Amino acid sequence: MYIDGRKRVVIENVKPEIDGGRFPIKRVAGEKVVVTADIFADGHDAVWANLLYKRPCDSRWKEIPMKAGENDRREAEFIAEEMGTYLYTIEGGIDSFTTWQKDLRKKFDANQDIRVDILTGIQYITDSSQRASADDQKTLLAYIDLLKTERTGQKVVSIASREELGKLMNAYRDRRFAVNYGKELSVIVDRKKAIFSTWYERFPRSCSPEPGKHGTFMDCEAILPEIAKMGFDVFYLPPIHPIGRTNRKGKNNSPVSGLNDVGSPWAIGSLEGGHKSVHPHLGTPEDFERLINKARDYDIEIAMDLAYQCSPDHPYVAEHPEWFKWRPDGSVQHAENPPKIYEDVLPLNFETEQWRQLWDELKSIVVFWREKGIRIFRVDNPHTKPFSFWEWLIREVKGKYPDVIFLSEAFTRPTVMNYLAKLGFTQSYTYFTWRNTKQELIGYITELTRTERREYFRPNFWPNTPDILPEHLQYGGRPAFMIRLLLAATLSSSYGIFGPAFELCVSEAVPGKEEYLDSEKYEIRHWNWDGPGNLRDFIARVNRIRKENPALQTTDNVQFYETDNDYILFYGKATEDLSQIILVAVNLDPYHTRSGYVKVPVSAFGIDIGHPYLVHDLLTDGRYVWQGEKNYVELRPDSIPAHIFKVRKRLKREADFDYFM
Repeated sequence: MYIDGRKRVVIENVKPEIDGGRFPIKRVAGEKVVVTADIFADGHDAVWANLLYKRPCDSRWKEIPMKAGENDRREAEFIAEEMGTYLYTIEGGIDSFTTWQKDLRKKFDANQDIRVDILTGIQYITDSSQRASADDQKTLLAYIDLLKTERTGQKVVSIASREELGKLMNAYRDRRFAVNYGKELSVIVDRKKAIFSTWYERFPRSCSPEPGKHGTFMDCEAILPEIAKMGFDVFYLPPIHPIGRTNRKGKNNSPVSGLNDVGSPWAIGSLEGGHKSVHPHLGTPEDFERLINKARDYDIEIAMDLAYQCSPDHPYVAEHPEWFKWRPDGSVQHAENPPKIYEDVLPLNFETEQWRQLWDELKSIVVFWREKGIRIFRVDNPHTKPFSFWEWLIREVKGKYPDVIFLSEAFTRPTVMNYLAKLGFTQSYTYFTWRNTKQELIGYITELTRTERREYFRPNFWPNTPDILPEHLQYGGRPAFMIRLLLAATLSSSYGIFGPAFELCVSEAVPGKEEYLDSEKYEIRHWNWDGPGNLRDFIARVNRIRKENPALQTTDNVQFYETDNDYILFYGKATEDLSQIILVAVNLDPYHTRSGYVKVPVSAFGIDIGHPYLVHDLLTDGRYVWQGEKNYVELRPDSIPAHIFKVRKRLKREADFDYFM
């Protein structure tokens, strides 16, 4: 290894940097990228350091000086303005001129002879002037004349310390022995919906207003106003493709189906087509495109399910048998998770000799639907396909379509979930569904937002899914549904529900399991949205609060605060400039009223501890005057088990509760 001993600066402990630069960090357009590093050299010489960043297509780096902090820590930031990829690195070197300035001042203050030191400074300026533009060269030469002619030591030091001179010397510094970090780290920049989205999942075949009738895309179109009214901006549809007949599942996942059973939408493919076709009972491809376009009128995006698996009847099985695993007896391998066997599904064989052709075909499915207007894909079980495939696919797709969002539906080991997020998935399912106690929630959210995971793992919280009806929703009644919605919607900036089962508080489960009884995965259901006890208005209120308050539109800003009750979770979110502060108190007990004192960090919020301030409950429109850190809350699950407070920092007229926004 070649070593240039004249390069003396060390750059280490760069953050953010994922796995030594192997993976990119993530941002959305307009977000900051704050970069820190330990940068130092031997001896007492001053060090300069710049953060460099650019787009891959740019020929030159943009430079931002890094500010010095404690213990040789440096920091700088840039704005990732557009979707796509940014690169960043760090450069540093010995700052001889700044070192000279400091030493000159010290020697003068110590009454030492500085005549030779002045000559040294003049040489530095002369060297920089030779690299300067014509106008700046004149300015630098003028400083040389001043230093040569000035006879008073105090004035020489004053001239040498001028800000203008320092800026010019920084602009034209000697970079011969500069040290580059040696890695070009990357940032993937997405659109805003990558960090702030509100998902509503529903089976299109259950959208018919007529009981027992198969729903259509036109029926989906008819319910768009209600979905928009509830405040959702993503309408996610489980697979819309033809469903296989062979080994079709019956109701409640029965391995035996009746003549009229509709089967699982995830058993994709039949004589009517495969992944680029739509189920004929749902409508035509033109009907689906109309739904996509109509949804935009309500500021809703249609999200598709991307499930890379096939029914035994899928055209791929006949056209490309080499893409599947065949057992010694000549039968094809079904999907298995022993002891479970999914008789209606065939997994693709990613170890086939024709893997390149398989990869290209699977990519073409995404491109096909993106060309139809789909920009969001919920990816089914990505952890059961090779990591290298996903890294390639996502890079290929986002290289041409940077607005595409991929949601990873992977409930699996933490290492696998993290790795999928690192290699490119925009958002990720999480363990939120099974975090119930105060400490479980605090620990898990802290892990997501206060560790390196915040740089690449974007959580999307789901209280329920077609596969999962957790125990707290089975037994906690309507309050449990409200609690879980409030937690999902305010802890995470992206969340989703599977409806209408959620808003109707459906709690009937398969005995002993976290699975819906009479699951829509295997049959058509008819729902009465106006059923008693429905949560539509409550959901709409929560989602409106999210949309109207920027502090709730990111996840990483969550902070947990003290309470004296283990059943009350108290946390806050604020904008960076503290122009908006939201405090949330949630009763985690769906059965009993809980009360206690919460501790508000008034000093951190810029509120004088002796001054009253008003908190406005956005859920009930109630207003309360608080003072100091400790304040009382009482949360009743039989009404609304939470507060979402907007903090007004000071009162104008305390008597009539007039407050400033």
